[in-house]
Parts: sequence; C-alpha cells; structure tokens
Amino acid sequence: MEPVQFALKKWMHTNKNFKEYYIKISREVLNDPGIKQFLSLHPELTKKDITRNMMKLYEYKSQSKQCAACESLPTCCNMLKGYTPVLRVEGNDIHISYEKCQLHLQDEQERRQTKLIKSLYMPKDILEASIDEIDSDSERGQAVMELHQFIRQAKDGIPEKGIFFHGPFGVGKTYFLGALANSLKNFNISSMLIYMPELVREMRSSLKDDSVNKKIDYFKKADVLMLDDIGAEMQSPWFRDEILGSILQFRMMEKLPVFFTSNYSLSQLETMLATTKNGVEQVKAGRIIERIKQVSKEVPVYGRNRRE
Repeated sequence: MEPVQFALKKWMHTNKNFKEYYIKISREVLNDPGIKQFLSLHPELTKKDITRNMMKLYEYKSQSKQCAACESLPTCCNMLKGYTPVLRVEGNDIHISYEKCQLHLQDEQERRQTKLIKSLYMPKDILEASIDEIDSDSERGQAVMELHQFIRQAKDGIPEKGIFFHGPFGVGKTYFLGALANSLKNFNISSMLIYMPELVREMRSSLKDDSVNKKIDYFKKADVLMLDDIGAEMQSPWFRDEILGSILQFRMMEKLPVFFTSNYSLSQLETMLATTKNGVEQVKAGRIIERIKQVSKEVPVYGRNRRE
C-alpha cells in the first residue's frame, strides 16, 4: 500500500507535466467501473474528498481484483501476492485494505487437505492417486463399487467399517487406498496410510527409545486407518498381539474403520498369523481375524497385473 502511494507522490513532484498527467490519471480512475460503483454507494463523499483520496483510488485501480488478471497464485500480479484490494469509507476518508483472494484461499484449503493424509513409507504415485483414474472392469467391479459406496457414505459421517481388499499382485489394491485417502480429504476426513512391513520395523526400532505407545496411540486415532500389504511382514507374536491387536481393539471399540490390502484372504491370513516359532497359536490368530472382521468387510480384487 505505502510503496505505491510513495512512488506516486515522487512521480508527481518530479514530472514537469504533472497537471496534465494528473488530470488524465484522475479521469481514468473515475471512469473505472469498480470505482464508479464504489463512489455511487457513497454519495456523501464530496469532490474534494475524492480528490484528496485520489492516490488510494489509483492504487485500487492498478491492482487485480479477485484474481481477474491472475491465472494462478504464483503468477499473481498484485503488489501483495494472493491479496485483493478492498475500498471502504470512514468519515470523509477512503481507505484501502487487502484481503486474501480466492486463489490464496483455495491454496490454503488445498494445503490443509494435504495435511489430512499421513503416510509411512508409501510411494509418491500412491499418495497422488485419484478415484477418477480407477477403471471398473468386470473383474474389479465389486471392489470399485464398494470403494465408491464408502466414499458416498463418508459425506454424511465416517462409516464404521472399512474394506479388506485381497487378491494377487498388481491388481490395484494399494492404488485404491491412495485414491480413497484423496477423496476423503475433501470431506476433511484424515487418513493414515501404512506399509505394513515397514511398520513392523518401525515399531521394533521404537523399543529403543520407548516411543512404542506414543506411536500406537497415533495409529489408533486416525479417522481412517489403512494398512497396506498385511501378511507380507515377518510376523512375530509380540507385534501380532501387542501392536496390531491393540490398534484393532481400540478401533473396534470406537467404531473406527480400517482398510487393508493383502495377497491373502482372511482364512489364509489367519493361518499365517497363527504360525510362529513357538508353534501354532490358532486362538490368538483367530482373535486378530475377528477384530479385522469387526472393522472391515472382506472384498476380493482380481484382474490383470497393472505393474507389467
């Protein structure tokens, strides 16, 4: 604001043809549609008042209003990037202030939404996945339908159950999770995407600094938790019962959904969870599977390998 007015004052004093230019500029300012409308709303302003505030009106005219001359926030042509000028009257004086423009507000909203998606060791292309890019072929039809149904229900509140996607490599299970997370952020619903093999390593390393419980609480409370590739990790009774079991128990009690991807069906996963160095622990594995059923719905995913 001040730099524009200071420059104009300096120009007035140094230009020999000031009066001629001043008249020309004043005419252009007063003929500006936005300024004409503003002055029509304030008939109490006298010609003297308007002349006294001509520099403020000139500043207003020289700036883009509500992104009219800007294609994007980085290319904003205003003195204060991302801000649009606003005129107001106090007494017999005109004042100019700057408010965030639509592009600025949109950028802030996108940044807030991006922060709603947290992840552990998920690839960039998954975090940028889009629901619109998912093709619904006959083999993946049920899975895609269930995904869209969850999103529709999420508009009115977070559903109690997620989905346990299982099927062969490369059919798009993990991509579903990324696309879902990006859809949910539009409803201000947070997501936590976790690659399960890395989660196991993360929790083991956390034993060294006693941060296990803090991290478990973090995973417990996300609006929507997504566990990718469950069953691929090197399983241990400690992780199965103390970590995974604790997380699932909390989310089951709080009716918070969990999404899973796996190359194994629930019955196959139960066999894997039961097999330990100490023998077969069928009861404990069965307890985990029952919790998974409480927080998700089993849905198979088939189709061609999209990684090839």
